[in-house]
Amino acid sequence: MDMLTKLEELVLIAVLKLKDRAYGITIYEYVVQKTGNKVAVSSVYFPLERLVRKGYLESFKGDPTPKRGGMRKNYYALTREGVAVLQDNRELNRAIWGDVDRAAARGAKS
Repeated sequence: MDMLTKLEELVLIAVLKLKDRAYGITIYEYVVQKTGNKVAVSSVYFPLERLVRKGYLESFKGDPTPKRGGMRKNYYALTREGVAVLQDNRELNRAIWGDVDRAAARGAKS
């Protein structure tokens, strides 16, 4: 199983939630909104590139827009592999947090 970084996980979830509106800035805004941490916009683009290389996302160009001076937005969509790695990581997190919950129930030592 490929373990995702927390930021990669957030980016994949953002793409899943945003559907056909998933491009750099909307993904960045989702991450900032969910974490409450204002990070550099560029910090989202590095995981996006990595996730495309790993086959978890596909990237495609939107139509040119006058607002962007005729430039096209890069949109992202989850692949089957991306959905699978998200599900695997969710199960891993559940198992880990279950261990934490059991340890906390027994009482932590100082």
